[in-house]
Amino acid sequence: MAAGHEPNSPVIPVLYEDNHIIAVVKLPGIPSQEDETGDPDMLTLIKQDLKIRHNKPGNVFLGLVHRLDRPVGGAMLFAKTSKAASRLSEAVRSRTFGKTYVCVVHGKPAKQQDRLRHYIWKDAKRNQVTVFKEPSPDAKEAILEYKVCAEAGGYSLIAVKLHTGRPHQIRAQMAYIGCPLVADRKYGAPGTTSVSDIALWSTSVEAPHPVTKERQCFRSVPYGSAAWSWWRSEQLEEASNIYIE
Repeated sequence: MAAGHEPNSPVIPVLYEDNHIIAVVKLPGIPSQEDETGDPDMLTLIKQDLKIRHNKPGNVFLGLVHRLDRPVGGAMLFAKTSKAASRLSEAVRSRTFGKTYVCVVHGKPAKQQDRLRHYIWKDAKRNQVTVFKEPSPDAKEAILEYKVCAEAGGYSLIAVKLHTGRPHQIRAQMAYIGCPLVADRKYGAPGTTSVSDIALWSTSVEAPHPVTKERQCFRSVPYGSAAWSWWRSEQLEEASNIYIE
């Protein structure tokens, strides 16, 4: 099952859908919501699909619960009712909304696995963040865990579990420890590869169902060109499942 019925609109894989939520795979290059470019965005595309597929009159409600940066792909969860949106947003605030990722970085971190705690300040005008080691005015705490899963050709495949959801968090924190993500020029990646999409993928979103309260996990293993083709499918599968209970 896949979303996308408008002419020339991208086909968006659907991982799960019921009356309350829809989990999909966001393709790299598509904004999570409408931005100044006016390009097709996930929120609009899925609303259009739901309207056509379910023959819904009038406006279709769809709640944006969390975001992925435009160059990032992977699992993403949306709410189909206002009540579901409210409950999932509360799960995000209370940190019972789990998110895991894989990324490919230049070099290798000093530690095979670690828990990083930094403080992030966002410059909204430049759409870029600054990382501080110690608390700093207006900077918010940023916590993640990572594990190096494979190494090849001067690059590392890394599994990440987010504990906070700060802007550009994984990109900025990995760059801060000397391992920028492949193709992430904004955070210091050298221009030594032909990869255009940032090598970051949302491998799972996990949350209590807004109605049944049952904990659900929606998964996506990275695919496509980018830096994912540098690794065997078994390596990508293993890295994607490191932090999934």
